[in-house]
Amino acid sequence: MDIALDRAVRVFRERGYHATSIGDLAAAMRLATGSIYKAFRDKHAVFLAAFERYTARRQEQTRSAAARGANGRERLRQVLLSYVEQSQGSEGRRGCLVVGSAVELSAVDSVVGARVSAQLATNESFIAGLIREGQADGSIPRHVAVDDTARLMICITQGLRVVGKARLPLDGDRLVGAAMKLLA
Repeated sequence: MDIALDRAVRVFRERGYHATSIGDLAAAMRLATGSIYKAFRDKHAVFLAAFERYTARRQEQTRSAAARGANGRERLRQVLLSYVEQSQGSEGRRGCLVVGSAVELSAVDSVVGARVSAQLATNESFIAGLIREGQADGSIPRHVAVDDTARLMICITQGLRVVGKARLPLDGDRLVGAAMKLLA
């Protein structure tokens, strides 16, 4: 099931919800249309399962990136570099399912809107925790406003995903360096 959902994630990331048909999902997931309806009920249910799969995997990647840092500041830097990496090349062109869902569905689908909001809040909380960690270990000054800076970092990370989808070049070191100045 995870492999089939990973394939559905890819289609939804590349095409969006509305441009993806059950036939597209059947082809990508390598399942018969009837099997999809039996397992998921409808396209919306496939989408929600794919969204959950995607966000769980992205959270793993983000936490793994943070683990490469030696202190709060460096852990946050590693997270930002990970977002740059995920926003480039073919991976970046596929786009972010959270960003795509926010733009395409949040205003018209309260279930998806709630999941997008919850995911962004989880990401923001994680970043706020890294800032607090940095303040505790001395790598980030105490005068940095944790909540405001975490919100701005979410704007940056999600903006990176949009820029990657638009195929604009990203100079990771320069962009992350500029973002890190918010922690000075």
